[in-house]
Parts: sequence; C-alpha cells; structure tokens
Amino acid sequence: MKALLPAVGAAGMLSIALPAAAQPTPPRLSPAAHQQTVAAFQAELNAEYRDPARSPLAATAQAAFQGLPFYPVDYTYYVPAYLVRDAKAQPFAMKTTTPRQPLYRKFGELHFRLQGRALKLTVYESLDLKQKPGFEDYLLLPFTDLTNGRGSYGGGRYLDLRVPPGDTMRLDFNQAYNPFCAYSTQYSCPVPPPENHLPLAVKAGVQSDH
Repeated sequence: MKALLPAVGAAGMLSIALPAAAQPTPPRLSPAAHQQTVAAFQAELNAEYRDPARSPLAATAQAAFQGLPFYPVDYTYYVPAYLVRDAKAQPFAMKTTTPRQPLYRKFGELHFRLQGRALKLTVYESLDLKQKPGFEDYLLLPFTDLTNGRGSYGGGRYLDLRVPPGDTMRLDFNQAYNPFCAYSTQYSCPVPPPENHLPLAVKAGVQSDH
C-alpha cells in the first residue's frame, strides 16, 4: 500500500494524486480554531460524565468528579488521512471485554503520518449502530499506543469518526477517549485489534492512571 500513503506538505495537506472520485482534504483548522474545537469536545465529554443518565461512573465517583484528565492540546496530533475503503469486507464478530461479540465490518484503512512516520489504522462500522437514526455514517477507530498503562488507559482508546464524502479526512488524536470499560466492568467494549497498535506514544486525548 506504499503507493497510497499520503505525503504531508508544509501546509498539512495531502500531496498525493487522488482518484477522480476523491475530494480534497477538509480545510485544516487554524491553531486557535482547533484549540476551541478540542475545548468543546472536552467540555461535552465532561458533561457526559457528570450526567447520571449517561455517565459510566458509579454514583460515588460522580459526586467527586471534577473533570477528566487530558493531555495538553497538541496541534501536531491533528493530521490529514487518506481513506482506502474496503467494499469487500465481510461482517465479523468483534472481540470485546466480555463474551459479547457484536457484528462489525472493516470499513477501510486510514493512512497518515504522525511524528514523521507513515502509519495506518483500520476503521470499523457497527452493523447494529448503523441501523440507529443519526449513526448511519458512524465509524469506530479503536487503537493502542505506547502510552497505554503509562499515562493513558491500558486497554486502548477510541476515536469517533463519520464517513467522509470523499477519500480524505482529518484525524484528531486530541479527541481520543477511553471506553466506558476503563471506569466500570459492567460495560462491554470493543477491544482494539492488534493491527491497530501504533508503535509510538500518542500523548493526546484523555489520560488515565491505569
């Protein structure tokens, strides 16, 4: 797949020749606008954890909750990615933290550069979730990296994505968050597959002491 790897120029845009059906990479936010976007993400995530109807925290933990710990916002973890779709992938039983095995399908691979390295991650769609209004285009990106158990949750983290109109999108690891299983064993969470391990430390997004 080397021929499909994007090269990132000074402006942060993809410099490969895209197929005719592909659309340009979405405009890159300025550092100030990006900071505001991440701040809004963090505020919403904290609001979710404070809300008894949505929080994964036990009642006692909710009462003491002061906000999630986050790595400092880092613009270098906001990168363009090239999506190689997989139209032939068949549904499979996703491994979770419990015996439950929901059906997922490999939607494709995201190729990007981070810390000067060419990398790729597989992105998935839930066959159950895509049947729910508002989630028809939802994609899950579960991943692990070298911070797991050393600053971030040992079981890996997630990024929520939406199907782009073309073949390019932007990944923002500043919006990486922990699965609910990081806070309670009552939840059943997809386990990041081995192929979605990044051989570097992603010091962005939600932190954890376990």
